[in-house]
Amino acid sequence: MFQIGENIIYPMQGAGTIKAVEEKEISGQKQLYYVIEMAISNMQITIPKDKILSSNIRPVTDIVELNHIIQVFQHEQSEEVLPWKQRYTLNTTKVKTGSMQDCAEVVRDLSRLKKEKALNTSEKEMLDHAQKFLRSELKLIKGITEDQLNIFS
Repeated sequence: MFQIGENIIYPMQGAGTIKAVEEKEISGQKQLYYVIEMAISNMQITIPKDKILSSNIRPVTDIVELNHIIQVFQHEQSEEVLPWKQRYTLNTTKVKTGSMQDCAEVVRDLSRLKKEKALNTSEKEMLDHAQKFLRSELKLIKGITEDQLNIFS
C-alpha cells in the first residue's frame, strides 16, 4: 500500500516517513513490517504490513482537501461549550482519528475558547499536541503557501 520514502500520517503521532519494509520472524512466523520514522518524536515505529489499514495510517492530505479544511476552520461555528471533561473526551477522540479535519476542529475550538477564558492544563496540552500534529502534516503538503501554513498557529 505505501512505498519506501512515502510520507504518511499516523494518528496521535503526526507525520512520518516509510523508511523500509522488513521481513521479521516472530514465533516461527515470517511477516512483513513497515518501518516508519516519525518526524515529531524522532522515533521509529514498526507495524505489520497486514495491520496497516486497521492502524488508520493515511497518506498526507492534498492541497485541495487542505483548502476545504481551512474554510471549515475559519468559518464554521465551534462546538457548543461543554463541561471541560466532556470537551476533553470529545477532543481526545477527534485527535485519535488522525483526521486533519478533526484535528483542525480541536485547534479551532480550543483556540477560540482560550480567547474567552484560560484553558486548564489538560486542554493547554491538548491544544499544543493538536497544533504540533497539524504542523507536522502541513510541512509535507505540496503547494502549500506560507499563509496557509500559519493559519492553524
